[in-house]
Amino acid sequence: MCKLVLVRHSQPEIVPDLPASQWRLSQVGRQRCKRLAEKLAVYAPDVIVTSLEPKAVETGQIVARLLDRPFETAADLHEHDRRNVGFLGDRQQFEARVVDLFEQPGRLVLGSETADAAHARFANAVASVVAKHPGCNVVVVAHGTVMTLFVARAAGLEAAPFWKRLGLPAFVVLSLPEYELLEVVEDVQGHASRKK
Repeated sequence: MCKLVLVRHSQPEIVPDLPASQWRLSQVGRQRCKRLAEKLAVYAPDVIVTSLEPKAVETGQIVARLLDRPFETAADLHEHDRRNVGFLGDRQQFEARVVDLFEQPGRLVLGSETADAAHARFANAVASVVAKHPGCNVVVVAHGTVMTLFVARAAGLEAAPFWKRLGLPAFVVLSLPEYELLEVVEDVQGHASRKK
């Protein structure tokens, strides 16, 4: 059985003056990629594909190098589009806004994209990546909100609690082509893992 592994990028360096879509990994984030690569090796990935955002690209490049796997980027794997929202430094306020997004998927409540639109974009991008690599174990390094939208809908999970548990980095393993949820590794550093 082939697998799709969706990875939430490693820990970025937060730069309030830059949009989150431009953040790069922190030193800690780069170090955590080693443990991420060790955990992903178990799934024998054939290719590492990332969004175009620097923190995802860096995460994928480090993992691909450590595992000696091909690396590429793909369009439309980026995070829910909230570039028009300034830096939300208050964690509680940010979390409340994202929960609103999950709870009102058809309404524009945060950023310039509804949850439904972000899900459709991301799901189409994932399907394109999988179709480009038939018969392969594919690792896609992306972002917490769009990953949550995809996994919650595929597996029938409640989005907000799932999203809140995802660490930096974290990953989920899905079967191909059915997208059946096989495993969730909520925190690569803390080794929190749940098999279906």
